[in-house]
Amino acid sequence: MKKLIDKLYETGSLDQSEYSELISGRNYELSQYLFSLAREVRKRYYGEKVYIRGLIEYTNYCKNDCYYCGIRRSNKNVSRYRLDRDDILACCKEGYELGFRTFVLQGGEDPYFTDERMCDIISRIKDGYPDCALTLSIGEKSRESYRAFFDAGADRYLLRHETADSAHYGKLHPDELSSDNRKRCLYDLKEIGYQVGTGFMVGSPYQTAENLAKDMMFIKELKPSMVGIGPFIPHKDTPFADKPSGTLELTLFMLGLIRLTLPYALIPSTTALGTIAPNGRELGLKAGANVIMPNLSPVEVRKKYMLYDNKICTGEESAQCIQCLKNRVSSVGYEIVTDRGDAARAED
Repeated sequence: MKKLIDKLYETGSLDQSEYSELISGRNYELSQYLFSLAREVRKRYYGEKVYIRGLIEYTNYCKNDCYYCGIRRSNKNVSRYRLDRDDILACCKEGYELGFRTFVLQGGEDPYFTDERMCDIISRIKDGYPDCALTLSIGEKSRESYRAFFDAGADRYLLRHETADSAHYGKLHPDELSSDNRKRCLYDLKEIGYQVGTGFMVGSPYQTAENLAKDMMFIKELKPSMVGIGPFIPHKDTPFADKPSGTLELTLFMLGLIRLTLPYALIPSTTALGTIAPNGRELGLKAGANVIMPNLSPVEVRKKYMLYDNKICTGEESAQCIQCLKNRVSSVGYEIVTDRGDAARAED
């Protein structure tokens, strides 16, 4: 098995059956070997730097009904909210003063936020903070909408494909959503000129090693600038309430594989990792990740943006969170930097 990891380290490429074999046959010793090479690769491209993104969860309304998501439209127990433009700009002001140079606008697919409203928000942020990158994470849109957001000043777009296997996708989503359209969105975004991020859930219901191998093949083909993965964590008010969570162990293994497959990628150590293990985010960094995304949303709405149960939602001010995160990142040998943190090299 080490030969497969060596091959991936040397070439950045395996075929689907090799990825599947590695994932199925992984063990502690193999994982530690993988992580050692992943750290070496991330150091080659990024040194000891860890980039921070200020996450602004601006709406928890969503027109979609994904079976795993706590803010799905069918969940009547959600306390819904929307931030207005001034609220969002206030988050950016606070974040800028704390040293953030990337803001991430994330929300459900909320029809209230028309293209016109979004373009106004985007242009106001970019006018106020021209030295900052702006990332959108707002779901599936038309190519025309993506173009309008890009022209208004958006730099990056995060859209996790969730699973590259269409049959598996159908088990996680209602019929109105399709894997093909999700992928179409990602290719539209790349062609327009965004720095594109994708990703998938680890340990989602019905997932197999072959599904994860397909995910690896898809990201290898797409060549995104960013890849965000996290363990599936159930939410009590969804059809998957009784499904088991994904594991820390498999999520970390997949992080290592992603780092060797896409050496230049920006890879977050996600909140979900920190939710399933107290030191999950630190372990993510040691497995090859190099980004963390602290929450800049107003404290009073953070617990309302609950995609899964037990999400980390502290009442601390952002400044306290940042100092805490700096200390934790430092404890595993890395350093949070004030930087836009663009991908290490242009995509092919």
